[in-house]
Amino acid sequence: MGSTAGPRGHLRRLVTGITALLAAASLMTACGSGGDGSGGGGGGGAVDAKGVDDGTKLTMWTRAATRPQSEALVEAYNTSHKNKIELTVVPTDDYQAKVGAAAGSKDLPDLFASDVVFVPNYTSSGLFADLTERIDALPFAEHLAQSHIKAGTYEDKKHVVPHTLDLSVLFYNKDLYRKAKLDPDKPPATLREWDRQARAVDALGGGVDGTFFGGNCGGCGVFTWWPSIWAAGEDVLNEEGTEANLASGTAKKVYDTYRGWVRDGIVAPGARDETGTTWTGVFPKGKVGVMPMPSTTLGLMPADLDLGVAPIPGPDGGRSTFVGGDAIGISATSESADQAWNFLAWSLGDKAQVDVVAANKDVVARTDLASNEHSEADPRLVTINRLVAHGRTPYALKFGQTFNDPNGPWLTLMRGAVFGDGTSVAKDNEAVTASLAD
Repeated sequence: MGSTAGPRGHLRRLVTGITALLAAASLMTACGSGGDGSGGGGGGGAVDAKGVDDGTKLTMWTRAATRPQSEALVEAYNTSHKNKIELTVVPTDDYQAKVGAAAGSKDLPDLFASDVVFVPNYTSSGLFADLTERIDALPFAEHLAQSHIKAGTYEDKKHVVPHTLDLSVLFYNKDLYRKAKLDPDKPPATLREWDRQARAVDALGGGVDGTFFGGNCGGCGVFTWWPSIWAAGEDVLNEEGTEANLASGTAKKVYDTYRGWVRDGIVAPGARDETGTTWTGVFPKGKVGVMPMPSTTLGLMPADLDLGVAPIPGPDGGRSTFVGGDAIGISATSESADQAWNFLAWSLGDKAQVDVVAANKDVVARTDLASNEHSEADPRLVTINRLVAHGRTPYALKFGQTFNDPNGPWLTLMRGAVFGDGTSVAKDNEAVTASLAD
């Protein structure tokens, strides 16, 4: 995720401090500080799509996982606006607890970002201001990454906008494809083709493997397995995020494919024990044919590695992606909501998205800017950017304890499905539902 997964840990992190967060937030809400749009973070009065730039000093928090993108945006804003933002980067593992403590003491910054999968915990606790009218007033509102907008929607009110995006995509090694007599310009369009191509590359031998995955990493699993289910048109969770559908026929086809790779030695060594810490370091070595990876790793690949990027397919086709990363909103207690909105609106505008985000080879937050002067120089970036419109971000208040916790029920389901015989999936799916509804 970066939210969500990937080298920046979007979806690998165990949610720590959520209990304290909710306790502190309920105290804050009880004191009448929730964002109802009538004052404080809501910023009453007529809505201005651009906000106010009058020299106000603003505070902003982000987690270390998104430091490069956050610093680039803040620096560009500060040099071109009267308002000035003081950015605080918090260690990712400490972020939840810090936000929780600040909520309890009503000491939240004007702006704070969050791994998008944990945004529901903050919105339901009243930590973010209602931004519905502000967001809807943007001329490009319909083109914003809707998965992030939906994740921040609570009781029909929108509370966040996209800040950084990290998508799950297939990476494939074109050199190995050529050696395996595969067309380097035809990546797999179905899970069956993915299976066939991975096996063809694996047959090369000599230390080459067909694919790889994080088999002991719950976050890696949701980030890269769920898109294959979504691509088939199925949901993995109900709308409320309280019930799992991870034992469907489609889901089992996905698990069966991965189990076949394990059984037949198609997977590079170490998959069974991979907790996510070195998951993205395998493909860059040039010895793996095709595997799902975070889009943010594209810019980290060796310059001499000839690789392609493709959507993650379902068993019989389709395409989807897990839209991770961070969303950002204005705290419900901010007294400078109009000025804080000025930054958010600017960060989503053409200039910031193209000259800052796209220029750094990051995923743009708007589908109408998928093809731009920077991405057009690398067709792989256009592929990634266009996937935003096909992606999803799951909604669940109990996401962390269920899917990220190494002792949670999802990892048990994963491992039983691919390293076991697969017969425990239905029972494990019930355990996932129980955890979500707890």
